[in-house]
Amino acid sequence: MSIPTATYRIQFRNGMTFDRAAALVPYLQRLGISHLYASPIFSATAESTHGYDVTDANEIEPAIGGRDGFNRLVEALQDAEIGLILDIVPNHMAASLENAWWRDVIEYGESSRYANHFDIDWTRRLTLPFLGDSFENVLENGELSIKAHPETGHPALAYYDSFYPLTPASWQDRADEVLAITDANAIAELHEQQPWRLMSWRDARSELSYRRFFEITGLVGVRVEDEAVFADSHQLILELVRSGAVSGLRVDHVDGLADPQGYLRQLRQATGPDCYITVEKILAEGEQIPADWPISGTTGYEFIAALSHALVDDSQIDTLHLAYEATTGQPNDVEGGLRVARELMVDRNFAGEFARLLKLATQIAVSEHRNLGEAELHVALREILIAFPVYRTYGQQDGMPLEGEELLQQVLERVKNSASPTVLSLLQAMLLGAVSEESEKEAHEFRVRFQQLTGPLMAKSVEDTLFFRNHVALAINEVGAEPLPHAFSLAHFHSEMQTRLQQQPDGISSTSTHDTKRGEDARARLYTLSEAPALWAEHVTRWRQINQAQVVELEDGAAPEPAVEWMLYQALAGVWPTTLQPQDASQLEERFIPFVEKALREAKLRTDWAESNEAYEKAVLDYARHLLSPANQQFLSDFSHALQPFIQAGLINSLTQTVIKLTAPGVPDIYQGSEALDFSLVDPDNRRTPDFDLLEQQLAESESPDFNDAQNWLSGKLKQQVIARLLHLRRDYPQLFRVGDYQPLQVSGEHQEKVIAFARQDSDHALLVILPRLSFDNAQWTQTEVVLTESLAHRHYRNLWTGASVAIGDYIALDEAASSAPLVLLSS
Repeated sequence: MSIPTATYRIQFRNGMTFDRAAALVPYLQRLGISHLYASPIFSATAESTHGYDVTDANEIEPAIGGRDGFNRLVEALQDAEIGLILDIVPNHMAASLENAWWRDVIEYGESSRYANHFDIDWTRRLTLPFLGDSFENVLENGELSIKAHPETGHPALAYYDSFYPLTPASWQDRADEVLAITDANAIAELHEQQPWRLMSWRDARSELSYRRFFEITGLVGVRVEDEAVFADSHQLILELVRSGAVSGLRVDHVDGLADPQGYLRQLRQATGPDCYITVEKILAEGEQIPADWPISGTTGYEFIAALSHALVDDSQIDTLHLAYEATTGQPNDVEGGLRVARELMVDRNFAGEFARLLKLATQIAVSEHRNLGEAELHVALREILIAFPVYRTYGQQDGMPLEGEELLQQVLERVKNSASPTVLSLLQAMLLGAVSEESEKEAHEFRVRFQQLTGPLMAKSVEDTLFFRNHVALAINEVGAEPLPHAFSLAHFHSEMQTRLQQQPDGISSTSTHDTKRGEDARARLYTLSEAPALWAEHVTRWRQINQAQVVELEDGAAPEPAVEWMLYQALAGVWPTTLQPQDASQLEERFIPFVEKALREAKLRTDWAESNEAYEKAVLDYARHLLSPANQQFLSDFSHALQPFIQAGLINSLTQTVIKLTAPGVPDIYQGSEALDFSLVDPDNRRTPDFDLLEQQLAESESPDFNDAQNWLSGKLKQQVIARLLHLRRDYPQLFRVGDYQPLQVSGEHQEKVIAFARQDSDHALLVILPRLSFDNAQWTQTEVVLTESLAHRHYRNLWTGASVAIGDYIALDEAASSAPLVLLSS
């Protein structure tokens, strides 16, 4: 198997084509990358900026170069001995008329050859929730008409630029007559004859007849568990793997599949043993990927969560919580807030999915001769979903694995006082497969749909609701992070790295992705707020006073409210470039304002994507614009000056987390542009194409990392130099980093809490890694030492940055070491 030593993630589209990527290959080679890690490259909707809305899984997107451009990229990569990993999307496709399979389903309904390719409830008409209002209102307004389809000439129901093909039975032998229809009642009657019905997008939450990706009605679930569907949707993927063009696959949203294990086994069998496979999978605290999955690991969100334990100051994080409560004027009940967010998802955002589960449960109760009412089942099922602590379990046709049984038992214990024991017992039996033969089929469907729902519920309630409501420390509001307050400890970080070596040494270690809430360097900077919470709170109080005149009193309260003001200043602190001058702050507006709008709507408190509160949004966005206005120099000068120590400490954190990623267990991924400084906000901001010309120029100019050059720190050049040096080391010593032992090293002395120290060691080599943490107060490493184990002591080591060789005894005294720079030593 081709195990990467390091991957480099590129987002295609938005100006990035195969030929542009091919031109970057020499740069990636100089950087030390072993594998290019590509976002989805298959044909997607015309306006797609990401490629996850696939319209043809067996065609390479023409807009980014098509098959010919792809072949040129592969040739360039292979000439440079760089592998290629593709991001594939088995869970869903675009519910778009651009998708030939979906269009065929619309035209022919359940008789379409693709009717079972999609997860559709065929007990009712296919719902198409793409109208701006109800069907009746849209029809009355004259927005619907019968027209000839521009491609086929056949009659279609036209809604602006969309042409929904009419099923042949409704127009054959009378095409001209149908095309002549203009009467609204006749259009409505014709609409009733279709295997589908158009409806308002607002009704999708409760009335959708197909499984969607999370809340996105434009993405329809694919039944890839069906062998025929797998074959049809993986034809090109497997051809590229078998031809040698592609050496690895990244499986998007594996938890959305009906049977993740079954899919991965089928994929492994089809690709063979040499294909490197990872999955996008969110792991909760203490959770591991199932041991019987034939993959190398996850895409690494849990690695980001582990890093927070190394860089957050646990001794002062409570003070930051108290400061936030003082600012907002109310207690910060995170656990209560999490429950409220989950209730919202179950009761509103996923009401349709919940209703389908409840209907199945009610049918099973009848077939199992249980005298249970729908109301009782509703309460119990709702409580179980709200209490579910992980993305999902992995029950199959023959029942639930032991880990799933234990987890389910824990959930039932948590909700036992909220629902009837009899009802909970029946739901447990359904999920475990312990029902009568008569109910087996329905129970299996219930189990599959339950497991496909718990993940979206978790993601939308935590990552896309709670994290936009609770603003104490934005750095820890990250994909894969533990949502409830918890202790942070260096010991826990070391434990996580040792577990990572045991469980998934070949899994990807990420610090930035196309889905993270902010760039890695923004997060590294915002960690430092935990080191100076009182100072940060003092700054926020002063900034709120300076900008108080911009707060608007609305009927439903102040806009922005204090919690949102706190969020705005923290988000601005994260995105602020290292050398930005106060008078130039307006250049951030184009990126910052869309972020603020998204943050307000994701919070779902005073406005929402479905029901926007225009007055509130305008007031908050005007406040945010004022923060960046050239006329607001008093604030901007104050903000820029106050931010400097956080910027400096954040840059130290940035190098520390970078060196950890490149030396700890796992395969480091460099997200496009983050080899320099990445202060991006949530998507789409983090999907912008970086300035590759500048990155190439910087790397071409680079020699040995110079930790004394302040400009190199501020520009990101130093970070890029460090990455290049360590990536080449990984390529030279692959076994050391892949299987070498991970040993936390004891630190003693006056500043022991400010040092992260560990070693990687195999039978031939040893690497010592000594890194700064909690650097906000600029304390030196005086009277502090790293103690070496017997196998590491009394050896000669080479300083990776300077090349100097040094003999080391039982310990390393840090008095002479720079407390702001990483120290990496390789045994010689």
